Amino acid sequence: MKEQEKKRLEEQEDREVIVIDGTYAALGRLAAIAAKNALKGNKVVVCNCEDIIIIGKPKSIIENYKIKFARGLGRQKGPYYSRLPERFVKRTIRGMLPHKKPRGRQAFDRIKCYVGVPEKYKEVKKISLKRQAANFITMSKLCKLV
Repeated sequence: MKEQEKKRLEEQEDREVIVIDGTYAALGRLAAIAAKNALKGNKVVVCNCEDIIIIGKPKSIIENYKIKFARGLGRQKGPYYSRLPERFVKRTIRGMLPHKKPRGRQAFDRIKCYVGVPEKYKEVKKISLKRQAANFITMSKLCKLV
C-alpha cells in the first residue's frame, strides 16, 4: 500500500499544472475545461473565482439560485451550496466529474480554486477564457445577493 501511494504521489508531481484565470470567464466553459484537464491527470488551479461570470439576465439568475440555495435550508438534508465564490466554482466543476467513482474523486482532488491569485502562481502563465456578454452577473455579486 505504501509503495502504491509513493508511486501515485510521484506521478502527481510529474504532472503539468494548468493555471486558469477566471476573470470574465463563463462559469460553464471554465468548469468543463477544468474537469477535462483534471480527468487527464493534470493539476488544475483556478484563480480569481470572484470575477467568473454567469451569462444571462441577472434577475433570472438570482431567482434561480435563490431557489437552489433554499433547498438546503431548514429541515431538509441538502443539497448545500456554499456562498463563497471559490467553493461555488469547485462544486460546479464537481458536477462535470464522475465524483462518486475513484477516477472522478482523484480528479476532483487535483482541482484547487482561489479568490485572487496566490503568491505561488503569480509568475506562472495563465490560461485566459475571457468572454464578452451583454447580460451577465459575477460570482461575487451572486454570492452576496443570494
